[in-house]
Amino acid sequence: MNETISGRIGIIGAMQVEIDGLVAKMTDTKTHTVSGVNFTEGKLCGKDVVVAVCGVGKVFAAICAEAMILRFGVGALLNTGVAGGLLPLLEVGDVALADAVVQHDMNTTALGDAPGLLSGINVVKIPTDPRLLKPLCEAVAELEINSVVGTIASGDLFVAEEKTKRAIVERFDAVACEMEGAAIGHVAFVNNVPFAVIRAISDGGDGMEFSEFVKLAAKQSIAVTEAFLQKLA
Repeated sequence: MNETISGRIGIIGAMQVEIDGLVAKMTDTKTHTVSGVNFTEGKLCGKDVVVAVCGVGKVFAAICAEAMILRFGVGALLNTGVAGGLLPLLEVGDVALADAVVQHDMNTTALGDAPGLLSGINVVKIPTDPRLLKPLCEAVAELEINSVVGTIASGDLFVAEEKTKRAIVERFDAVACEMEGAAIGHVAFVNNVPFAVIRAISDGGDGMEFSEFVKLAAKQSIAVTEAFLQKLA
């Protein structure tokens, strides 16, 4: 039996394509708008959830995560969606599950800090909650989806250059890159709320396949999210 997470689950995606498939299956829904973001409350897979499309980038993600916690009182946050793969063994449609997140574009190294150090909380990598990671791993195994557990790196940059991809891997040992997960993790960390991040691979970290495969990848992340909710205690 998986350990219990109390309260509603807040589910955040950056784009409509990452969330619409979940909202369509929700029941008993009510929608509220906070700071320009639409939040849909209801039930999904028998669980009480709040679902939102935050928008692209770390600031939008942080605004949404803070509202989830303070306005809707969620007991945990799940960031779901697509990402660029940083490892050769991750192909389009495979899944990256975060055991930690990092902001790869946070840089105060001129002051003697480590790359990615988050001033104020003085950490580089923020760990995800094992109570959420375990059922996520079980979900991808049940769906027979190839997956990797590791650090997912976020930044306000659509990674499309090989040198940037290499730098993220070398500095942070990251397995995937995107633009929201670490901001959501930062907000969860300072509010002492458990969180998890799942990313289906839409391209090889160079953006070349993104427009062609984003819908396929989003479908994978939605399937894993549903299986995950069914496994939560």
